[in-house]
Amino acid sequence: MHRTVPVHGPRGDYPRTVAHLLGADGIALTIGTRTLLDDVSLGLDDGDRVGVVGPNGAGKSTLLRLLAGTAVPDAGRVTRVGGSRLGMLDQRDESLPGATIRDLVHGDDATHTWASDSRIREVHAGLLADLDLDQPATTLSGGQRRRVALAALLVTDPDVLLLDEPTNHLDVEGVAWLAEHLQQRYGRAGATGALVVVTHDRWFLDAVCTRMWEVRGDGSGAVDGYEGGYAAYILARAERGRQAAAAAEKRDNLLRKELAWLRRGAPARTSKPKFRLDAAAALIADEPAPRDTVQLTQMAARRLGKDVLDLEDVTVSVPGRTLLDGVTWRLGPGDRFGVVGVNGAGKTTLLALLAGRREPDGGRVRRGKTVHVAELSQDVGELDDVGHLTAVQVVDQEKRTVVVDGKELTAGQLTERLGFTRERAHTPVRDLSGGERRRLQLLRLLVSEPNVLLLDEPTNDLDTDTLTAVEDLLDGWPGTLVVVSHDRYLLERVCDRQWALLGDGSLRDLPGGVEQYLGLRRAAALAGQPRDSGSAEPATGPSSADVRAARKAVARIERRLDRIAQEEKALHERIAADPTAYEAVAQLDARLQELAAEKEQLELEWLEAAETSG
Repeated sequence: MHRTVPVHGPRGDYPRTVAHLLGADGIALTIGTRTLLDDVSLGLDDGDRVGVVGPNGAGKSTLLRLLAGTAVPDAGRVTRVGGSRLGMLDQRDESLPGATIRDLVHGDDATHTWASDSRIREVHAGLLADLDLDQPATTLSGGQRRRVALAALLVTDPDVLLLDEPTNHLDVEGVAWLAEHLQQRYGRAGATGALVVVTHDRWFLDAVCTRMWEVRGDGSGAVDGYEGGYAAYILARAERGRQAAAAAEKRDNLLRKELAWLRRGAPARTSKPKFRLDAAAALIADEPAPRDTVQLTQMAARRLGKDVLDLEDVTVSVPGRTLLDGVTWRLGPGDRFGVVGVNGAGKTTLLALLAGRREPDGGRVRRGKTVHVAELSQDVGELDDVGHLTAVQVVDQEKRTVVVDGKELTAGQLTERLGFTRERAHTPVRDLSGGERRRLQLLRLLVSEPNVLLLDEPTNDLDTDTLTAVEDLLDGWPGTLVVVSHDRYLLERVCDRQWALLGDGSLRDLPGGVEQYLGLRRAAALAGQPRDSGSAEPATGPSSADVRAARKAVARIERRLDRIAQEEKALHERIAADPTAYEAVAQLDARLQELAAEKEQLELEWLEAAETSG
């Protein structure tokens, strides 16, 4: 009997007439002794936007290849409606020797055949604006190759679009553009076509997808279906786990914690919720906030003292341009900062300055006397020297036991907590996958007990469950944290404040988070580009007087926000000092609510003034 993908979570209560595009009927596939898929049936209709999640190695990419017809199942069949066009983005971006960007995107088509198409011009503007179409493909960076491959696929406008890790190597801005483009193409009213995407980018899943498929990867060969995006998937999965009770208790705790954070107002979700949040109220009513910020700050201060890391009037240049121009940035005990920016703006260089691997060309970097910095690099080459050891041995070599959340854990328990099975935990490091190596190196850094942690693109190669476990581990880590990432979900989840490198040598505070960064980039693009020639209005901008007034407003608002932050910190400390003084605590909490409302209004005003001031 075929297994039809079961669907969890609420369905829409309205009927719709849809056209069937693609179906898999009872497909099965075994590789070696591992069963990836077993008797799985699923289908795609017009308007479907499906996100595929599951553990690394579960078979997500294999499922996409089966649907695309580039792989053949052992049993069952995949059918596609005649005349429908299918396009697939693989994880590998390959190009023909001697090919230019123009060749890869448009082939032999004459320029006039595509330049007059507004849809294709939009793809060019979103993905290729900074590239020369006649540039040889062999000169492109990894991120540029991914953008070219995406552009080549999107200009063909397929009816069924299959994407395997499309956000890899894209910056925050590129991910946001792709999400908006796919929403418009496959999600607008009356749109035809369907989308299936494999990605670990949870913000992207929530922004784009209306259904989820979970490839279990537990040997059962099953694929479970869920209505809604990533947030709805977490809710339905947590509820299923609650009903299963003790058997899933350990995983439930992580899911509830993440769901509680989602409900408290993740910036990516508050404007367009994908499910009714009150349905989760009973499940997470007693779940505390992910982090006790006051307690972690106090612990960090005891470990670090007052001074941590300060960049003072720092300048860094590379041939042809200046990455940092007179930047002053102060990191205090317990600060948790996320850093975003365009590719090549200097994010990795900034981490190198903080780590002491690079000296500035001008200015200085001041370090506290007790600072112990640990850094997770993008390529985790630090593990090459211990390739002969097992994962457990590597962790045990650093420290035999570590106290986490008040409990003493052994090296074996720690590796298990980050998703290593008993077999994989005793596998030589040289035989581990990229995601496993990244997890292991992060764990190795944490058990060395640094008080400053620098993470450079930590989400690369990690599945969504592992990311949740990593975030849980970081929640209880008392120190100063700096994260460079294009994964805005991670930045919003583990960091308390965002900063941006905009490519002009400055480092800018972002009270409005990643959304503000994208607004600044959009404003910069509009200011630097004329309107389309068909537009009736000439391009206009703020007057010099408006800019001066806006800059004064920005400075005034930032001063007030700093004072609010200081008052909030003092109020939290007073509450923590005597939490049983109920009347006093109630008054202090009321004041905190007033400050929160004022801060929200100020941040909106800041965003408006910042766009005008440039």
